[in-house]
Amino acid sequence: MSNLKFVLWNVEWMNDLFTKDDQAVQFLPDGEKTAHSSATVKQRRDDLSGVLRELDPDVVVIVEGPSRREELQLFFDNIGQGRWVSDLQPSPGQTQNIGIAVRTDTGKFKDPALRRMETKDDSRFNPFLVDTDNDEIKEQHRFERRPLYAEINPAQGTAFRILGLHLKSKGIFDAYEWSKWWEMADANRKKILGQATHIHDSFIMPYLTDKETKKIPLIVCGDINDGPGLDASEKRLHGSGIERLMGNIWQPEQCLGNALFDALKPKEQKALDFSTIYTTSYKDPIFNNVYQKDWIDHILYSRSPLANWVRSAKVNRDLPGGASIGTKYKHSSDHYPVSVEVIMG
Repeated sequence: MSNLKFVLWNVEWMNDLFTKDDQAVQFLPDGEKTAHSSATVKQRRDDLSGVLRELDPDVVVIVEGPSRREELQLFFDNIGQGRWVSDLQPSPGQTQNIGIAVRTDTGKFKDPALRRMETKDDSRFNPFLVDTDNDEIKEQHRFERRPLYAEINPAQGTAFRILGLHLKSKGIFDAYEWSKWWEMADANRKKILGQATHIHDSFIMPYLTDKETKKIPLIVCGDINDGPGLDASEKRLHGSGIERLMGNIWQPEQCLGNALFDALKPKEQKALDFSTIYTTSYKDPIFNNVYQKDWIDHILYSRSPLANWVRSAKVNRDLPGGASIGTKYKHSSDHYPVSVEVIMG
């Protein structure tokens, strides 16, 4: 059997660490301030690397990765631990992309350890029409960031596949007149719901039922920008993005499991109490910059043909040694990494 540590992490604007796309691939000068924080390039690079060294993963899915695959490889070549092979799904015009890296010096993978399937020309991820508000009128949506689709080949056990996602942000980070704020909030939820619906209907359901793929275990993970239940905007749309992505209750055998929900205590599961598994927090400008906690980073998994193969999910706010990421590596990211154990028998 292969026991692999799998980490999903929104690393917050990794592209800030590198030179412009029309220049040679290299890190920006150590002392230069990053574009989206007050930290220097060296502080951010050191803190991101430090977290990954201490978590010691075998597979990492990176959200808000850089623009070029070579940049992601340069980062992993310099984290100071192990040998890595990485890849990246570029999206035209995007400076936030989804990447993946596999550690290859531990003997846990076949060669090649990683195979990415290009989604740039995959029609399933092209602009699409979907009725997001139940008015029998279909609206056109698109993926700002193309999903990453890859296959991992453990040394023992079967290969499995990963669909990495970064759905539309729902954040509104300025104060607006209330009617304008609600209009923007509703529009963001429509986009998230539309993207989640399309991914489920056009990719996940065919994957789980087609004879070519239904026997290949699947992880769907990423920054979904949505948590369980219905917020005020979603109540008007009659739908939750993450719940739409997980599946239809009338087809329970084809619903995806949610690894962090599985890890909750029975009392928390029964009460649908998700307060212990928030993955990010942010200042809310509408409510006097009070910090709000949100569970928006998810690791979902197919329940067939393997059972109980994704286990021990954890939001890593503290490191294995007990230190807080927010204290020891305060320049790393505004999201916490989520880890699971993947067991391939």
